[in-house]
Amino acid sequence: MNTYAGPTSNGLIVFSFIAALILTAMPLPEWLRPFRPDWVAMVLIYWCLVLPSRINVGIGWFMGLLVDVLTASLLGQHAMALAIVAFITINIHLQIRVYPIWQQALSVFVLIALSQLLVIWVKGIIGAAPQTWLYWSSSMVSAFIWPALFILLRNMRRQFRVK
Repeated sequence: MNTYAGPTSNGLIVFSFIAALILTAMPLPEWLRPFRPDWVAMVLIYWCLVLPSRINVGIGWFMGLLVDVLTASLLGQHAMALAIVAFITINIHLQIRVYPIWQQALSVFVLIALSQLLVIWVKGIIGAAPQTWLYWSSSMVSAFIWPALFILLRNMRRQFRVK
């Protein structure tokens, strides 16, 4: 079995994170913004599930910093949230991997809701907390999209033999 983690392997991981950042930055109509899935968190969760030895808390923190810069958020709020999501995902990856995909989606919902809770906590401290329940819709939409994203990334990982 080939366990080589070459340029193609790393390239797919980097490409998936760049695609998630682009989807995060894509402009949406005002009424649709609360329903934007947390693309970066979902991609981070996927790679933490399948490659916990290569994708770690530091990568979660770095991706969170990129999200902070990309969305002009308070520097560090998404970094903290994604680092904690990565930590939890890596620690329970063996349990989540054996779940059927619909139960994985529930786990993704909980992890992204936790990420949102941490971000809203920071926003509340600085006095910028959202005033509507629509804030939480992102975690629901992310859970619904998870099966398709999981299958897409899994097929790409298998095609490029990422190990």
